[in-house]
Amino acid sequence: MEQYSFLRQLADSWALLAMFAFFIGIVIWAFRPGSRDWHDDAAHIPLRHEDKPASDDAPARN
Repeated sequence: MEQYSFLRQLADSWALLAMFAFFIGIVIWAFRPGSRDWHDDAAHIPLRHEDKPASDDAPARN
């Protein structure tokens, strides 16, 4: 079997299976029971300083 055919067969079967397993692992990791607090904290980042905005004297950020 020539190298191209072997690599194509490998990519068609085992690489696809490995990518699917990686995707399922990421989904399970994102929805694990202990991550709710972390996700809630990340969701509220834009609203953290809503009651006290930055002053006009603050240096501008680029």
